[in-house]
Amino acid sequence: MNVSQADLRTAGKTAGLTNSQLDSLWAALLGDARASGRPRFDTANVAYYLGALIVIGAMGWFMNRAWDALGGEGLFAVSVVYAGSFLVAGRILWNRSLRVPGGLLLTIAVGMAPLATYGLERWTGYWPAGDPGSYTRFHPYIHGSWIIMEGVTIAAGLTALRFWRFPFLTAPVAYALWYLSMDLAEVLLGHPYFNWNERAFVTMAFGAVMLAATYAVDLLGKPEDFTFWGYLFGLASFWGGLSSMESNSELSKFIYCLVNLALILASVALRRKAFIVFGSLGFFGYLSHLAYRVFQDSFLFPVVLSLVGVAVIYLGLQYQKRREAIEEYLRREVFPHIRSFIPARVLAE
Repeated sequence: MNVSQADLRTAGKTAGLTNSQLDSLWAALLGDARASGRPRFDTANVAYYLGALIVIGAMGWFMNRAWDALGGEGLFAVSVVYAGSFLVAGRILWNRSLRVPGGLLLTIAVGMAPLATYGLERWTGYWPAGDPGSYTRFHPYIHGSWIIMEGVTIAAGLTALRFWRFPFLTAPVAYALWYLSMDLAEVLLGHPYFNWNERAFVTMAFGAVMLAATYAVDLLGKPEDFTFWGYLFGLASFWGGLSSMESNSELSKFIYCLVNLALILASVALRRKAFIVFGSLGFFGYLSHLAYRVFQDSFLFPVVLSLVGVAVIYLGLQYQKRREAIEEYLRREVFPHIRSFIPARVLAE
């Protein structure tokens, strides 16, 4: 729960605290927040994260074919030097209680794992499923030979998390898992028997597994938030696979709509905005299908849809008016039965 200094002053005055006591309490809270190393939305942290993303992008997404001239041994050497340098610098900053910049440098070091692995494979000539071509193909193309790179990245990220409890380290792990779901399916099913719907199903299933695993971690109630990136990439995989499936059945499309509505409800239950983003995209995609395919010649469809929208707003207003009574009923009659399924951070809000 985010509390501003103004909120603290208002609550403190109600409790009879003096201004000096409130100032001391705010200073203590601010000091604990800084000591904990939790990211805050300020200029320094924006700069830290932007710089880290630029470095990761430079050595990943934005590498060009000119680097191929270094050969496998050259790519391996450069990535190891990069990783070692960022690892040492990250450890120094971390040990000096500069957790955010230190953790980001450690994350950059983990981000060098796929390039180092690719360089080693290029150097030795070993590929699990044939030569995949330039490293620039790693992000845009699915290929079975990427699986070792992804596996090493996952192992590197989990090892780093073992020593440095920095939530952003889960980002490269989740990212590599997302890629692994697609590339591993390519290896297991194989071309040409691996059609579009099979790809989509495997991606969706893997996303569902990632979401379930992330939810299990969320229930552990760790003080650090290690679940954001798991939810994000799990949703990207699950929703992307689900939305990519081809079907002419209106029933399957309606089920797709219900799944997206469930994601929107999950955003409320889990306090995760990513769920409402993906769920809303899918829900409005279904409405577009109805408007331009099913009811394209119907004059009443936009009218009915408008009435549904107004009804939703009305329900929201009624909830707002009776919020305290509804939430009291839920706490008394519902929460005791489902409390073990609600993450501790949600209950604390």
